Amino acid sequence: MNYKINIGEQAFPLKKEDLSTLDIIQTGENHYHVLQDGKAYQAELETADFNAKTMTIKINGNKYEINIEDSYDQLVKQMGLSTAGSQKMTNVKAPMPGLVLDILVKPDQEVAKGDALLILEAMKMENVLKAEGDGIVKSIEVAKGTAVDKGQIIIEMH
Repeated sequence: MNYKINIGEQAFPLKKEDLSTLDIIQTGENHYHVLQDGKAYQAELETADFNAKTMTIKINGNKYEINIEDSYDQLVKQMGLSTAGSQKMTNVKAPMPGLVLDILVKPDQEVAKGDALLILEAMKMENVLKAEGDGIVKSIEVAKGTAVDKGQIIIEMH
């Protein structure tokens, strides 16, 4: 599978086999030592939003906002289907098992695509779940501090 890594306005192609050339050692929670082509890098994963395929990392102290596109994402964009306009949001389900750290919306609140809804801790990382479309919050199905399973409805929309 081919990926495209977007950092600001720059895009970098990345093949799955390119990852095997990296020498990565985890040195702490969300901290890594990376060797590539004889150069050493200190990397820290600050945030990750797996639904949006975005993350914030620090490499040698410099912060980068990264967006990852897989082959499917690139094809959809190439076909012009990603500009289809806003869509109505459906219920929000937990993308992975985790712990609800914070709920950022209230019932009857209007949300727009990209609005932060909830913070879910999974695998010792904080993940901000964002609205995938426009909608109105009908109900919050979990409480702060609650453990959730993958696929569990956490916010009902209408």
